[in-house]
Amino acid sequence: MFVRRVGDERTLFGISLAPELELYLRRTNPWWSGDALPPLPPMRRALFQTVYRRLQHGLTHVIALRGARQVGKTTLLNHVIEALLQQGVAPRRIFRVQFDEIPTLRGLQQPLLSLCYWYQEQILGAPFNACAQAGEPAYIFIDEAQNLVDWSAQLKALVDHEAVRVLLTGSSALRIGQGRESLAGRITTLELGGLLLREIAALHGMTSIPPLLAENGYNALRNIEFWRELHRHGQRYREARDAAFELFAQRGGYPVAHRRVEADWGELAQYLNETIVRRVITHDLRVGERGRKRDQTLLEALFTLACRYAGNAPSPAIYLQELRTALHANIGSQRTLAYLRFLNDTLLIRLISPLEIRLKRRKGNPKLCLCDHTLRASWLQEVVPLTPDELSHAPQMAPLAGHIAESIVGFYLASLPEVNLAWFPERHAEPAVDFVLTIGATRIPIEVKYRRYIDPWRDTVGLRAFLEKTANNAPFGVLITLEETELPDPRIVALPLSSFLLMR
Repeated sequence: MFVRRVGDERTLFGISLAPELELYLRRTNPWWSGDALPPLPPMRRALFQTVYRRLQHGLTHVIALRGARQVGKTTLLNHVIEALLQQGVAPRRIFRVQFDEIPTLRGLQQPLLSLCYWYQEQILGAPFNACAQAGEPAYIFIDEAQNLVDWSAQLKALVDHEAVRVLLTGSSALRIGQGRESLAGRITTLELGGLLLREIAALHGMTSIPPLLAENGYNALRNIEFWRELHRHGQRYREARDAAFELFAQRGGYPVAHRRVEADWGELAQYLNETIVRRVITHDLRVGERGRKRDQTLLEALFTLACRYAGNAPSPAIYLQELRTALHANIGSQRTLAYLRFLNDTLLIRLISPLEIRLKRRKGNPKLCLCDHTLRASWLQEVVPLTPDELSHAPQMAPLAGHIAESIVGFYLASLPEVNLAWFPERHAEPAVDFVLTIGATRIPIEVKYRRYIDPWRDTVGLRAFLEKTANNAPFGVLITLEETELPDPRIVALPLSSFLLMR
């Protein structure tokens, strides 16, 4: 018997488990007492089937689901629990812990292990391994794992000795990445972003649009025929594609923006600022290593610059000039880069590095890509039109829309597993290329030209220069545009941004 009574608390191997903590665990696992889950959105995310299948039958015992705040990680986790219960899994075999909301863990030096073994004794009623041998393994769900110090070491100790299946979520690329390193061979990492274009179409009751890129089918990106088929795919679903893209352009990819369509832009903007940006800056990033507090004002100023320069690669001099003007302080370049990386770790932004070929790193600065263009609109209070119709009425906004489109493409590509993404800075006689996908030994240059009129020669000069250099090993290129475009060069596939976003 692991647990014994000591006064008004339960103890586990001498570790106190306060009554309010036990009550919290029971109330946040209502299925133990026959109660239902809170109401969930009827539509399950496209990633749901992958997560559900890998949790049950995957090669690793741990699935890590990472993504920025408010993209729907907790909802997907709860959809998995709902599906397990519907499948007939005994409620006692499911344990969920939300570490971003959990009450005091005082006295628990290893809280994850302690809570799991409390669950084994008090709820499961049998050793984890005995249940697994009987074909009834326990499922453990850990929400916002990065809020727990040394979570990966504790989880490693658990899965090394106990046959459990674990799904954990996290909003920190760095901390989840560090956990992946220490859990090598035991963990599979998946990434959840904002709503895909076809998910927006489904959520609003439009025509169902199938994905073109199969799961684990990223080698297909090396074939020019895939990109040509993606163009045809967009044309086949033109009506639903255009309607979904208009909604995406107006409201972005955050699920709440599409489930609460009655909310006006002002209310939505305030929600995004308070629950995402300020929550990240004041909560997720407020304390660094060894308890050192980070400068909230500097983080806010840098996020503002990331919004202003989305789709660009500002030089250190630009950062320093802007920060010194805004903060009236002497901010160093190393500190600026470190704080940018903190924002990158929260998955609010992506820092796309310059391309490295044969260990030769090209001189250049990281390119800034935002996780969702509506964060820029809400934070800067500046809505930039993205659809062809809207831009035709505001042509002066076209250059800014082009940078935002580039930011959208960069973040989307950076979220693809099994591929490497960089950008190609201008150097001597070689023009810049917005992005370069590397898959194996193949490189695919991608240029974004988000304007109404495309010059087949001038607007493809960067792509053609990259393709013509044998050392780049690039068999074809991709031009992402505002509208449908035809190009004479058979090596370059042109497709509108709306079709590009139907890839997954």
